[in-house]
Amino acid sequence: MPRPVGEHTDRATPSPVAQAAAPHSAPAAPGALGTFPRQARTLLVIADDPSAGAASLPALLDAAGRLRVRTARNLTEAARLLTDDVGCVLLDLADGDLDVLREVVAMAPRQAVLVLTDEDDPEKAAEAVRLGAQDQLPRQDLDAALLNRAIRYAEERKRSDLARRQLAESRLRAQENARLERGLLPTPLLDGSGLALARRYRPGRSRALLGGDFYDTVRTDDGTVHAMIGDVSGHGPDEAALGVELRIAWRALIMAGLSGAALLGTLQQVLEHERSGDEVFATLCMIDIAPEEDTATMWLAGHPAPVLA
Repeated sequence: MPRPVGEHTDRATPSPVAQAAAPHSAPAAPGALGTFPRQARTLLVIADDPSAGAASLPALLDAAGRLRVRTARNLTEAARLLTDDVGCVLLDLADGDLDVLREVVAMAPRQAVLVLTDEDDPEKAAEAVRLGAQDQLPRQDLDAALLNRAIRYAEERKRSDLARRQLAESRLRAQENARLERGLLPTPLLDGSGLALARRYRPGRSRALLGGDFYDTVRTDDGTVHAMIGDVSGHGPDEAALGVELRIAWRALIMAGLSGAALLGTLQQVLEHERSGDEVFATLCMIDIAPEEDTATMWLAGHPAPVLA
């Protein structure tokens, strides 16, 4: 028996020919940004001197309600204190340096960010929001009620923003999966044959979006029906994309007149050039059904043998 395509000693999950692979739709996984902290009432304050100025932050925060407050004097301390229960970051920009804001937004992608400044500058406030802050608060107008309300509003805006971004990412991911599915689900080329193709797929793990399974069926001009089923090791869009490439290559080679060992050797070269690493391998089962439909020749490249029904 030939070694698996990719010359790897492991074996892929068995995929009986009677259950030809077709991608399975499942709920999308959460986006890379994650979700907003639940019931987040922990505030991280980043300020060189929280007690400086006419409005003392500690005094305002004590009066602002039931908030857990952590204070960092620089970004290094802030990174250490920024845990999952922090819902909002209050950045004191006494010097007006917006470059610090860029670093904070990058460091806290799941948290709301409020900017505290010494002046009420509409242009700077708009720039702060453009850079990712939820709002800008002028220090001279700040009181406990305003601060508490601003924190709550900022957290809600951030929660809504994350939800919109995750929805957009899910839609893009669904569109990409649909494109891959169209490549994994070919239109059988069986015109002139008395054979029909039936397919059913059961995912090997829960919440599997796409796997590396692929199949195809082609009837050539001499009346021979060529069928194959294969499996790329692993699960996910990268493996599915490689499966699409191998399936299309197989169909092109069949239509060009290749079969058997010559086809497998060429397909091996395609795999070696297209896979992401040497550890990626694929298995394959091919069957050529004679025009009389009374005999068939089978090739196995590391794939489980089909079940004769």
